[in-house]
Amino acid sequence: MLAPSDTVTWQDVSAEIATVDQAQVLARIPGILTTLTVREGDMVTKGQTIGRIVDSQLGYQAGAYGAQAAAAQAQAGQAQGDLSRVRFLYQNGVYAKARLEQAEAAASAANTQIRAAQAQQAAVGAVAGQGAVVAPASGRVLKADIPAGSAVAPGMVIAVITAGPTVVRLQLPESLADKVHTGSRVTVSGIGGGSGMGTVIKLYPSVTAGQVTADVEMPGIDNRLIGRRVAAKVETGARNALLVPAGYVINRYGIDYVTVVAHDGSVAQLPVQTAASAEAGKLEVLTGANAGDTLMGPNGSRTGAQR
Repeated sequence: MLAPSDTVTWQDVSAEIATVDQAQVLARIPGILTTLTVREGDMVTKGQTIGRIVDSQLGYQAGAYGAQAAAAQAQAGQAQGDLSRVRFLYQNGVYAKARLEQAEAAASAANTQIRAAQAQQAAVGAVAGQGAVVAPASGRVLKADIPAGSAVAPGMVIAVITAGPTVVRLQLPESLADKVHTGSRVTVSGIGGGSGMGTVIKLYPSVTAGQVTADVEMPGIDNRLIGRRVAAKVETGARNALLVPAGYVINRYGIDYVTVVAHDGSVAQLPVQTAASAEAGKLEVLTGANAGDTLMGPNGSRTGAQR
């Protein structure tokens, strides 16, 4: 007897190859991008220097503060010599203590000026050190289209690098938000050597332009082309359907037929409308046959709906 059975409902959705995160390499200082040693597709490691930004003004500032430090050292040397002479004369009763204290204060001020100039010079050096363009994460370079010699500003994106594992990212209509959940199965074609099966591992809790984003973990993803569009189907639930083995359906001149056995033993071929089923080797009968009918196969066997 042909009887309804549970079958999985699949929905075609938009999908692309993506990574869990993408790290942006940003310029930290203004200047000229003198070198950029990576191109799209290159692999980098976290902390690797992939370029350098040079601000010529920092060199002038460092030179100015260096000159100030040298002048302060000269003044400090003179102040220290004056302090030595005043201390000697004070110890021999020539100068009063106030004169000694004045010389000590001058020497202390000169030493402070040295430290201030050196600190300013070190600060300029630290800023210049931020001109190194460093990869923030390990992964593949997706974008690096600023040529060497270009002027850049702080916050400008120098390169984009993949970060985290490769996933299939689904864009679901918001009407499917309640039907898809973590663990839902997904089939994808066009990855690696063919198609594959994966599961939803993350459903993002936001709706953007009427769509919900979900990440799918799937082995064998070809991650050489991040952003590549692929065909995907996602499991959205189950329903009752009339499933028959594909061998019980005969196609003649573009029309599908099944052989139905009547109660008196007579047989008749009825035209039916069928659709592909998620179960291998099965077709879903949409119209033409009803629950309770007995079907005859090509070898004379009889069957009903099977899982």
